[in-house]
Amino acid sequence: MTFDPKTNKFPYPKETDRHYLKVHMDRGIVFDTEYPYIDRSKSFRFKQNMVRLLLNVMVFPLCRIRLGLKIEGRENLKKHRAVLENGVVSVANHVHMWDYIAVMRAIRPFRSNLLSWAPNINGENGTLIRMVGGIPIPDSNIAATKTYLKAIRDLLQNESGWLHVYPEGSMWEYYAPIRPFKRGAAHIACDSNKPILPLGFSYREPGWIRKKIFHQIALFTVRVGEPIFPDSALNPKEREKDLNERCHDAVCRLAGIDPEKNLYPRIFDDSKRIDYYTDTYGVGYKGSH
Repeated sequence: MTFDPKTNKFPYPKETDRHYLKVHMDRGIVFDTEYPYIDRSKSFRFKQNMVRLLLNVMVFPLCRIRLGLKIEGRENLKKHRAVLENGVVSVANHVHMWDYIAVMRAIRPFRSNLLSWAPNINGENGTLIRMVGGIPIPDSNIAATKTYLKAIRDLLQNESGWLHVYPEGSMWEYYAPIRPFKRGAAHIACDSNKPILPLGFSYREPGWIRKKIFHQIALFTVRVGEPIFPDSALNPKEREKDLNERCHDAVCRLAGIDPEKNLYPRIFDDSKRIDYYTDTYGVGYKGSH
């Protein structure tokens, strides 16, 4: 199933990592060196466990109905369990406000943390995002960035945790091509010497009732891939670039796109490629399914 951005009503920005949904609240939280990017307090952990119970009982079933969600590839979690239990970074295309809920459901029983745009943590949904593992990315503060990176490194190296990253940089609803990946996820994985687990969202045609009565644009399928490891034979800069490219290709394939036949198959870490936005539906693009 393919979508033409010219017929969709979503105001996709020209730069592929820009946000278009508005955050309507600023709670005034300062993300500095004192902020607990990963809150390990007993009270916070208790609240997270209560939210997790709510997710399992109510939200995950609702997600399946709301998104028409199908999950494929969960056998890879069992196949690579030993690797994943030792710490991992996961990535996916960001195509719906609920797609992180779908990721959490897909990777059960593993629990993940999520890198999040700081205004979202400061906004009206910030408390909920924190409860499901949201970690704000500090903006324009070098000291705070060092503190946040140390927290992430400790999560992956010392706690064997799970970190989910959206390397496209922003959420574009129902966008079919895989946008350029920023190198943050690859940098974190290489820095911590952990693999990246790719997941890919694709779309299915909704039935008559969902389309005509509920005006649902598409149903979602999320596919879980296999871990991709940094290449230790490369120097650090090339290792990061290579891992980013292999992960982008993997997410493309999981979303039903052949990266070798796509019109712009190898665009990485470049959000200003206007042609990627305006002319992604070329001869080679097969779309999602």
